[in-house]
Amino acid sequence: MTDPAFQTTARNVILAEAQALGTLAEALDGGFDAAVSVVLAGTGRLIVTGIGKSGHIARKIAATLASTGTPAQFVHPAEASHGDLGMITKSDVVLAISNSGEAPELANLLTYTRRFDIPLIGMTSRDTSTLATHSDVVLLLPRVEEACGTGVVPTSSTTMSLALGDALAVALMKHRAFTAEHFREFHPGGKLGAELSRVGELMHRNGAVPVVQAETAMSDTLIEISQKGFGVAGVVDGDGALIGIITDGDLRRHMGDALLSHHAQEVMTADPQTISPSTLASEAVRLMNERKITCLFVTEDGRKDPIGLIHIHDCLRIGLG
Repeated sequence: MTDPAFQTTARNVILAEAQALGTLAEALDGGFDAAVSVVLAGTGRLIVTGIGKSGHIARKIAATLASTGTPAQFVHPAEASHGDLGMITKSDVVLAISNSGEAPELANLLTYTRRFDIPLIGMTSRDTSTLATHSDVVLLLPRVEEACGTGVVPTSSTTMSLALGDALAVALMKHRAFTAEHFREFHPGGKLGAELSRVGELMHRNGAVPVVQAETAMSDTLIEISQKGFGVAGVVDGDGALIGIITDGDLRRHMGDALLSHHAQEVMTADPQTISPSTLASEAVRLMNERKITCLFVTEDGRKDPIGLIHIHDCLRIGLG
């Protein structure tokens, strides 16, 4: 079923939420800086809480914080009233989210933070609300129209809450100099983990790497290529430096030239492409695709001796390619 009105409604919602985000960006004030400082001063976790749609937003914010270097946990305010308050310690900081600032489910949790002097950051659109007046720091959301057109469905307000939570997480991340490598420690699985994998984590090492000396007879070189199973052999000089590579293309080019009467150095392709173990595996895939090759020898720190080999199949196995 196609109806132009559907797309018109969708565009209006998206534009309304985009405008709300622009208003939020302009409205940022010292409260944001204070919130960052309070979190950084805490020695425990950042406890994020909210009910209803704000609760869903709070869960996502907690997950983003935890994955970017700020220990965080979502606590459901209703469950908190039935024992989960014990999850919150004096070393924690609490971030409570409520657009109206009057969610009754937050009452016991707010009282708990005041009783035990636990820093409280309130995210709300009403600066005179119960949440705002009880908070040590207020992240004030600007008052904007919801994108639903009726003013009752949380749309623009939840989008702003989510964006402000992301802003807080990224500000904390940048302050802590949190890098992509740190990020991968919390995301070892799936596509993201694969994209942040390093060559050194995937490469073959030591005796698994096919390497021959420059003066090795081709008969022995073919045995090395066959036994190691990568379809190539690296050629090194007397100092162990990689000076060439022998591939099936090199073998074909010398097939009619008494191949077995040659030494490895006479058949190899000189100065092969190499890669560092600290390079992202995705970059290794790009290089192999660009050069139409299936593997790369690995060298490091300006040294020329091969310390490993990465094959395109190693990258495909983790979902790259």
